[in-house]
Amino acid sequence: MPPLTPLADLADLAELADRPRAAETPLVVVALCAAWCGTCRDFRPAFERIANARPGIVFAWADIEDDAEFVGDIDVDNFPTLAVMRAGVVLHFGVTLPHEAVVARLIDALSGAPLRPAPGVPDEVRALAAQLSR
Repeated sequence: MPPLTPLADLADLAELADRPRAAETPLVVVALCAAWCGTCRDFRPAFERIANARPGIVFAWADIEDDAEFVGDIDVDNFPTLAVMRAGVVLHFGVTLPHEAVVARLIDALSGAPLRPAPGVPDEVRALAAQLSR
């Protein structure tokens, strides 16, 4: 699998749903960005390096306009915004600094975290997580 999976392909990954236990389900990290966002363009190579260094985690890059059929009405005010989920549970949703070390630490911390929903996650983000865990 390439380091960044297109969001459309993520929705079709049967292996995400075929794991017998949530602990064995891979972490899914979705970067919500926009093609017109310079910060996103600058951040993408760092996000790809993070993905390459963590082959057991599924990484996706979602353009909020081009991937609108999947991200729906998720309200993204600032970029980049990360959604981190496992087994249909959103562990983190929010704007992040576009710094490689900061994002890497966040992902590493969440990869070993218990399966607890993040507080205040919008319904649209929970719906995306549910869609990606089917």
